[in-house]
This record gives sequence, structure tokens and C-alpha cells, in this order.
Amino acid sequence: MYTFSNKLKTFSFILMILGALGVGYGFMTSHKSFEEVETILAAESAGHGEGHVEEASTMETSHADDTHGDSAEAQVNEHKEHVEHVQHQIANRPWSAFYVAAFFFMMIALGVLAFYAVQYASQAGWSPVLFRVMEGITAYLLPGALIVLAIAVASGTIGHYNLFVWMDPDVVANDEIIQNKSGFLNITWFTIRGLIFITGWSLYRYFARKFSIAQDTAEDNKNFKKSFRIAAAFLVFYIYTESMMSWDWVMSVDPHWFSTLFGWYVFASMIVSGITVIALIAIYLRTKGYLEFVNDSHLHDLAKYMFGFSIFWTYLWFSQFMLIWYANIPEEVTYFVTRIEDYNLPFFGMLVLNFVFPILLLMNSDFKRVPWFIVLTGIVLLFGHYIDVFIMIMPATVGDRWFIGIPEISSVLLFAGLFMFIVFTALTKAPLLAKRNPFIKESEQFHY
Repeated sequence: MYTFSNKLKTFSFILMILGALGVGYGFMTSHKSFEEVETILAAESAGHGEGHVEEASTMETSHADDTHGDSAEAQVNEHKEHVEHVQHQIANRPWSAFYVAAFFFMMIALGVLAFYAVQYASQAGWSPVLFRVMEGITAYLLPGALIVLAIAVASGTIGHYNLFVWMDPDVVANDEIIQNKSGFLNITWFTIRGLIFITGWSLYRYFARKFSIAQDTAEDNKNFKKSFRIAAAFLVFYIYTESMMSWDWVMSVDPHWFSTLFGWYVFASMIVSGITVIALIAIYLRTKGYLEFVNDSHLHDLAKYMFGFSIFWTYLWFSQFMLIWYANIPEEVTYFVTRIEDYNLPFFGMLVLNFVFPILLLMNSDFKRVPWFIVLTGIVLLFGHYIDVFIMIMPATVGDRWFIGIPEISSVLLFAGLFMFIVFTALTKAPLLAKRNPFIKESEQFHY
């Protein structure tokens, strides 16, 4: 039985406290007055040799003198709208950073749950020694998903429509495209759909865990057969709900844009991240002497999945990007133009992190058996896929006002601490070996 060490527990609490303090600081400092935003823009303009504020002052004087009355007034109004727009983007940043981190850790748990179900549905013989690790990780799914949904709904109710512009009635009233989607994109149905997704995922996780533990003391394989049946049913439910969740919780931050590949693209990111976390936690537990039955062949297989799904992610990224970029349809290509212009380094940098690094570090079969190689690759991959989620959300909510600073780092620390606490607590609730699983002997003796 795994024991959650006091050191690790303390570390997770420290992360949560530091994260909460940083998140609070980010929210408190995000509300800038009109004058403060003007000052920020003036400083930026001076740095580029433009001087927008001085120009606006000149416009006002010109307007007062009636030299070019209508034109000057229009330009002053345009300046005011620009300042208010930047003011809103700055206010959006802590919400967005909080949401990106919350979604990232939730998708890890959801990816692991899907991978776990695939192992049962396919009756895989290599992986049962890792089942309890997977069950521990999926314990985060229910609280993590509820937090994501709560942030999304709160941003459109107690917030000032900080994440989803389609939640703003004024925007909808003046946007025909969003009006046409309002039957699907409205807070009521958004919330109901989210609760349906979370309920289905959590029910599967609850019963799968229940049958898995019951199988430990059973005299037959009835519980395993139940697990097999509900895994097959869940995967059908998951395929539909994961795609819809991707549209709702991620793609709808850009309500004018859509991609038929988007659900698969988010799936690839979550499955890579989930398998990576399985590998990292398994290696950690093995070094502490708790998973002596996990051998280098198991790690080799996990590393193969990390490598293979990284290639799959790259294929989907390129397919989505290339087709939209080549077609050059304005309402579609704008999505990538914005990200290339305002997020050039992270946009292309994540390709290096999520594709080049796995190729370099995991192409060689021998390297897949070296724990520190897997850990190094895993850390790079997790950072890369966090940037991937960052790129999906931030351009639509904060525009070019992005930065990796206190709100972003603090949000990651907060949810990393919460994730560690929930997962490692769940690992203490049952033996780390699924003893009576019909394939457990095959899994323990897995070598090649």
C-alpha cells in the first residue's frame, strides 16, 4: 500500500498556497483605469516612436477648434474604443491564465481515463500493473472538470465576459454569426452540456474503480467482465463528449472560427499529456520501491505511446494548419494569422517541444528504457502541451497582451499542487497491484 509522504504532501500544499497568492495578486492588479491604460499605451507608442496619446490630444484640440470636426471626433472615439479594448484584454489575462491551467490539468486526467478504458476494452496484457496509477490520476477528473466549468460560467456571470464573447448579450446583439449559433452557444445549454459530460465521465470512473478494487478479492472474473463492458460503452460516450467539450470549452473562445479536426486535435494533446503523466508517476513510485513489478519493458511501452501520439499530434496540427493556410479563406485563416503575428515564438516553439524533442529523445529504442530520458522528455512534452492550450485560449481573450508572468505561473502552481494532492491521496486508498485481474501475471512477466 502506498503511503503519501509528509514531504510530498507539504510540497503540494506549498504549491497550492503560492499559487493561490499569485492568482489573487494577478486578479487584484488586472483592473486598470482608463488613464492607466492610456499611460501604458503611451509608453509602448513612445518605444515604437509613434506617440498615440499625443496624437489623440492633438485630435481633441482639433475637434475643439472645429478644424476637422467630424473626422477628429471619429478619431477620438476610435482612440477611446482602443483604450477600452486593451483595458478589457488586460482584465481578461488572470481569468485566461487561470482557465488555461485548470483545463490543462483536467485534460490530463481525462486523457488517462480514456487510455485506461482502452486497456480494458482491448483486454491488453501489458498494462494491468499500471492500472492503479491510472485510477489514481483519474481521481482528479471530477473536481478538475467542475473547476473548469465553474471558471467558464463565472467569467460570463460574475465576470465581465472575460473568456467567451458569445456570453455577452451586447456582442450577440450586433453579431449575426454568433446570433446564428446562439441556439447552441448560450450559458444555459453550455452549463447543461458540461454537467452531462462531467457526469458521464465521473460515473464511468466511479464504477471502473469500484469493479477494479472488488476484483482484488473476488473468486471469479465477474467484476472484470463488468469493467470490460462499461469500458466499451464509455469509449463511445467519450468520443462524442470529448469533441463537444472541445468545441464548448476551447474552440468557442473564437466563436467565428471552426475546424472539423479540432476535437481530434485536443484529444491528441490530452492523450499525450495523460500517458506522459502515467510514465512520470510510475517512475517516481518505482524509485520509491512501491512499483517493483513495473519493469523497463512497461516504461518502454509508455515511451512508445508518448512518441507515437506526439507524431499523431503533429500530423493533426499540420493537417489543420496546412489546409486552412493554403485555402486562405479570410474567416478561417485569421485564426492562424493572429497567432503567428502575436504569438510567433510560442506558436512555432511548441512544434519543437511537442515534435522535435520526442523525435530526438525517443526515436532510439534503447532510450525508451532509460527512466531519466523518459522524465526529461515528459517534462518537455508537458510544457509543450501547456503552451498548446495557452495558444488555443489566449489570442482570443487577451490578444497581444500576453506574457508568461505571475498569473500564468501561479495558476500552474495552484493546479499542480491540487493535482498532486488528489492523485497521491487516491493512490493510498487501494493496493498498487490489481491482484486478481485476469491478465496480471502476463503483465508482471511482460518482457521483450
